[in-house]
Amino acid sequence: MISREEALALFASDDLIGIGMAADAVRRKWHPEGIVSYIIDRNINYTNFCTEFCTFCAFYRPMGHAEGYVLPNEVIYQKIQETIDLGGTGVLMQGGLHPDLKIEWYEDLFRGIKRRFRIHLHCLSAPEVANIAEVSGLTLRDTIQRLMDAGLDSIPGGGAEILDDAVRQRISRLKCGVAEWMDVHRTAHQLGMRTTATMMFGCGETIEQRMNHLDLVRNLQEETGGFTAFIPWTFQRENTSLGRFVKEEATAVEYLQTLAISRIYLDNIENVQSSWVTQGLKTCQLGLRFGGNDVGSIMIEENVVAAAGAHHCTTEEELRRIIRDAGFVPKQRDTLYRTYFLN
Repeated sequence: MISREEALALFASDDLIGIGMAADAVRRKWHPEGIVSYIIDRNINYTNFCTEFCTFCAFYRPMGHAEGYVLPNEVIYQKIQETIDLGGTGVLMQGGLHPDLKIEWYEDLFRGIKRRFRIHLHCLSAPEVANIAEVSGLTLRDTIQRLMDAGLDSIPGGGAEILDDAVRQRISRLKCGVAEWMDVHRTAHQLGMRTTATMMFGCGETIEQRMNHLDLVRNLQEETGGFTAFIPWTFQRENTSLGRFVKEEATAVEYLQTLAISRIYLDNIENVQSSWVTQGLKTCQLGLRFGGNDVGSIMIEENVVAAAGAHHCTTEEELRRIIRDAGFVPKQRDTLYRTYFLN
């Protein structure tokens, strides 16, 4: 494992190709067979009502807003059926922090889904889980255990942004702090549930603050081993209020450098995802030589990043092509990164 000081030196270096080669070596250690994976799943945003007013988000609507919604269960079931019909194996379900949706609402939804479908439920970011616990008057442990009992299979890494309280105070003042995000994932891991970790960078944070994030993720993985993957992606400024203050989005070079350093530094996490959603297919493809071994989902539906101004879209065929053209073997996976039973 490299030290924090060595990682900071890599951020200061202009040897992008050398950093990429070092990251590629870590990727090969974990994935010597040359497979790059992807998943067919759907993002379902069950509500856009939210009380947190994060400045980087263009998706949420305040309570009572005419454009706000909570999807009925039947609509969610319909979206899941469409996903299965397209070969999907999972759904990633997230929404705003709704003050009136208590744990019983989620239990009813998850049980209804599991009765009808054989599908992996990768749902609820750490802030949502913390919000459900708070509005339901429950501990985090009891909340996660009850959600698991109702059918929740894993928790995505959303809501992390940058795990540094000074950054969070600036961009998402009302949302859960660093300690609470960590507690949700630690508790899930202790209960035997796998989760992912994400990082949204390029929102005005310093490199030191970015390293604080990587340190916390690395240390928790050392403690629990519960993260299946790390997914760094860049802040999309176009339609957000934070975009007035962050004048330039992270460049492709900065993305590739951060992706590669993440792969090198987090060498205790098996999978690192190269993002096409925020970066586009060409940069995503380059990312496969900068430590990435996965290209994420074809995203049958995605609303949150799209609302902020990301306009990229793709198909399974196109993802398989860019993987092959980069010199790898494309394999469909499930949410837990298992590819052995798929094409």
